[in-house]
Amino acid sequence: MTTTAAERSHASLLALSVGDALGSQFFVPENRPAFEAQTLPPGPWQWTDDTEMAASIHLVLCKHGTVDQNALAESFAEHHDFDRGYGPSTGRLLRLVREGGDWRTLAREPFDGMGSWGNGAAMRVAPLGAWFAGDPSEAARQAALASEITHPHPEAIAGAIAVGVAAAIAPGNPSPGGFLDEVLEHTPQGTVRQGIAEARRLLTIGDPATAAAVLGNGRQVAAHDTVPFTLWSAAHHLGDFERAFWATAAAGGDIDTTCAIVGGIIGRPPAAWLAETEPLPKWCLQAAL
Repeated sequence: MTTTAAERSHASLLALSVGDALGSQFFVPENRPAFEAQTLPPGPWQWTDDTEMAASIHLVLCKHGTVDQNALAESFAEHHDFDRGYGPSTGRLLRLVREGGDWRTLAREPFDGMGSWGNGAAMRVAPLGAWFAGDPSEAARQAALASEITHPHPEAIAGAIAVGVAAAIAPGNPSPGGFLDEVLEHTPQGTVRQGIAEARRLLTIGDPATAAAVLGNGRQVAAHDTVPFTLWSAAHHLGDFERAFWATAAAGGDIDTTCAIVGGIIGRPPAAWLAETEPLPKWCLQAAL
């Protein structure tokens, strides 16, 4: 059955929220035994800034059919909930945008005018890739636009492009190698791309901890330390959300973000998991379905 772009984006956003919300539970000390046993902690599970920002992307695409950067910046700022776990740099930027600041200037203040190279743009972009499913070139272009608002550093943009392309091509059921090869075709040169190329070479390894030891697991909260491993994990488990989640979580690190990225790419979380996840914010659905 043919699906609309809005339906694909919504489905990816739901899956992203499950990965984010469940992954975030394993930062709670009393849930560590469940993590180690690969069993589910008690619900309900609350999502974090990953989902909140992805919801704005979904909303803007539903309203405009494209990334309107000013509209997206306004939505990020309007719906910014400090308690969702935003990083200090992004939190400050969104507060200043609400107060009338120009996101174009504010986003480039970190890193000597180059902007943040964190994983914040990659963590939220999968619904955009799903919107442009089957058109990886357009997914790459739009992902770059979405990244620039808060993460204009070339490495952050490359991370967002890679995840956006991955989400755009995953529904075509590519082979693991073919999946990463196509992502590499669209990812700009740099450290993120080098990491994805290394992930391609590591496809013969099935152990997440070993792969993460080489590729990173998001502990540095940087695009180059996050995206390559998430794409390695997604490539290994395309079409199987549950296995992908546990493999990604097993590597530790920034679990809510890595699982949000992988979940948004793969989609179709178990219904029981979705039922335990906090519902999506109503504001992101008003112009959607």
